[in-house]
Amino acid sequence: MHDLDNLLKAALEEDLGTLGDITSQAVQASNRVAVGRCIVKKTGILAGIQIAREVYRFIDNSVIFHEHFQDGALCEAGEVAFEVYGNAYTLLVAERLILNLMQRLSGIATLTRQYVEVLKGTNCEVLDTRKTTPLWRRLEKWAVTLGGGKNHRHGLYDQFLIKDNHIDLVGGVAPAIEAVLSYKETHRIPAPIVVEVRNLAEIHQALSYAPHIDRLLLDNLTPEQVARAVEYIGGRLPVEVSGGITPENARAYAEAGARYISAGTLTHSAPALDISFKMRPMRS
Repeated sequence: MHDLDNLLKAALEEDLGTLGDITSQAVQASNRVAVGRCIVKKTGILAGIQIAREVYRFIDNSVIFHEHFQDGALCEAGEVAFEVYGNAYTLLVAERLILNLMQRLSGIATLTRQYVEVLKGTNCEVLDTRKTTPLWRRLEKWAVTLGGGKNHRHGLYDQFLIKDNHIDLVGGVAPAIEAVLSYKETHRIPAPIVVEVRNLAEIHQALSYAPHIDRLLLDNLTPEQVARAVEYIGGRLPVEVSGGITPENARAYAEAGARYISAGTLTHSAPALDISFKMRPMRS
C-alpha cells in the first residue's frame, strides 16, 4: 500500500509519544508472551487484515500472525478474524491502531456492499468520492473496492471534473468545457472529462461536446428528474448521479437510467464495524 509505512510510523508516534505505553511497561508486559484474537462483534465485510499483519511486522517482525479471513470476506458476528502470537507489549501497543484501522475500513467496505446489493440486476455501479479522511484516502478507497464499489478520481490530478463552481466562475458550461479541452490538449493530459449539469439547458450545452467528454454528472436531482434527463440525453453520454444517494433510494436512481452513482457517504459517514481484540498470556 502506498506510503503505508509512513502512515503507521506517524500513527504510532501519535500514540506512544516519547515515553511509550507506560501502563504496559508498568505491568512488565514485555517479559510475557501472549496470544491475541481479533473478534468481529457485528456481521460485515472485513477490510484491514493485511494491514494488521503489516502493523505487527512494522513493530516486531517476530510476531506470528494467523488470518482466519481474507480482506473482502463476509464475517459473521462472533467469528475470529485473526489470531496473533508474540511479545505481550507488542500486542498491546498495536491493539488500538489495528482496531482503528480495521473498524473504519471494514465499516466502509460493509456500507459499500449494501449499495452493491441494492443495485444488483441493474447496469449501475457505485462510486466513491474525494470525501475521505485526509491522508487515509488510498486506504478508504481500497476499502470501497473490497465492498464491491469502484473508485472515482483519486485526487484533483487524474480527472477533469467540471463542477458548478467552475461553471459559475467562467460564465457557463460551454466556456468551461472549452477551457478544459484547450488545457487538456496543450498539456497532453490523458484524463477523462466529467461535466456536472444542473438543468436541461446545461445538459443541452454539454451534449454539443459529447464526442470530447466522457460523462455527465447530475447532482441533487430526484429519480423522476433523472429519468427525464436520461431520456433527453438519449444515450449520447453515460450519466452519473450524486447528492443524497442512500441504500434506500439508490435503486430508484439506477432504474431511472443512471450508469453510475457516486456517494460521499461511503467514506465520510460509514459507521465503524464493531471489532474487539482480546489477549491472554501463553503459559510456558
